[in-house]
Amino acid sequence: MLLNLQALRPHGIRVHIDNPNAVEAIAYGFAALLAETYRPPSPILFLCIGTDRSTGDSLGPLVGKMLQEKNLLNAQVKGCLAEPVHAGNLESTLKELYSFEKPYIIAIDASLGPAKNVGTVKMGIGPIKPGAGVNKELPEVGQIHITGVVNVGGFMEFFVLQNTRLFLVMKMATVISEGIALGMKRFFA
Repeated sequence: MLLNLQALRPHGIRVHIDNPNAVEAIAYGFAALLAETYRPPSPILFLCIGTDRSTGDSLGPLVGKMLQEKNLLNAQVKGCLAEPVHAGNLESTLKELYSFEKPYIIAIDASLGPAKNVGTVKMGIGPIKPGAGVNKELPEVGQIHITGVVNVGGFMEFFVLQNTRLFLVMKMATVISEGIALGMKRFFA
């Protein structure tokens, strides 16, 4: 699959998880974003945001668990099913992450959006604002952001997140984690 780096700007990459080339597109886009923005020896830290208490908001912790299982050699993962990073502990987690010298943070979170975008993974340069979809005031984070549109936004967001299909979230987490692992492998080859 050929992708043009210029196609990644200014909004990054968008791919639906049902696209047969979704893992490849994420891998290529992720490696391209790293090539453009990452400068060694900064430690690469995946910050997987969300909670296991809400199906729709479990995308981050699921991706975190899957990335931990892949044993990425050049990165650390913060936020998984066993120890999620959520609104209640995000600020203390960020203090811990910023104790590293010049950390390079890749923020991963679920999002809500229009019905036509449900199942879409978005990736780009710059931070995300966790909790924005449910009107929470949390700090922006990340040199790169990866979000997955897990359900429709705009009305009763808490209820929508609670009633998101686990199948969709699991499929998104699998595609995202496989794409990241492949992108990391290519970047550090």
